[in-house]
Amino acid sequence: MRTLVITPTYDEVGNIEEFLRRTRAAVPDADILVVDDASPDGTGARAEEVGAELGRVHVLHRSAKEGLGVAYRAGLGWGIDRDYELICHMDADLSHDPAALPVLISRLHDDPADLVIGSRYVPGGSIPHWPWFRRTLSKVGNLYAGLVLGTSVHDNTSGFRVYRASALRSIDYASTRSKGYGFMIETAYRVWQRGGTVSESPIAFTDRVRGYSKMTLRVAAEELLLVTWWGVRDRCARQVRRLRRS
Repeated sequence: MRTLVITPTYDEVGNIEEFLRRTRAAVPDADILVVDDASPDGTGARAEEVGAELGRVHVLHRSAKEGLGVAYRAGLGWGIDRDYELICHMDADLSHDPAALPVLISRLHDDPADLVIGSRYVPGGSIPHWPWFRRTLSKVGNLYAGLVLGTSVHDNTSGFRVYRASALRSIDYASTRSKGYGFMIETAYRVWQRGGTVSESPIAFTDRVRGYSKMTLRVAAEELLLVTWWGVRDRCARQVRRLRRS
């Protein structure tokens, strides 16, 4: 199946070459798309240089940094317009190990899944070297998302995942509104809402070696507010439908 691996970048010049080489080695038959938000450190230009050597590496140059969700929507649209059947996305900072890609992709071949998430919070998954407060914050956030939205997904916020393109079309991914990390929660929730199958495959999530994290308190607050709004909105809608039927 035609497969595309998407990675959004902003100031990842120290990681992008290693990411591209390791991803090409892991999935030699896949195409790679770097969605670069006008990185001032030259990430986009370096991706083009390495891509010219490796082949089948594309760089989508965006004019400004508008948020992770915006970059992902642009990348997904690029892939769907070109008729890829499987679309993966992952971080370029090497916190997601490209060597795990074949396992995630195989789950879509072997299981009737619409979305496979590389999960830290299923048996076999791990987050080595994280301090306890960061680990707790992440686990509590994911538990909250699952409880409020009523899904059984353990790792709603993981950005390491593989979609069937048909599932992305069915959830109208282009109409999602999250600008940041909430995009991952929103798309998984939409797949679940529409009766799709979400599978989770264990991964080890490691800290980046170079550069800096883009996660901020503002981004975390956006996720919390969005999840709360979606949960309240949809519970109210279900209640209204029950009242009308009765």
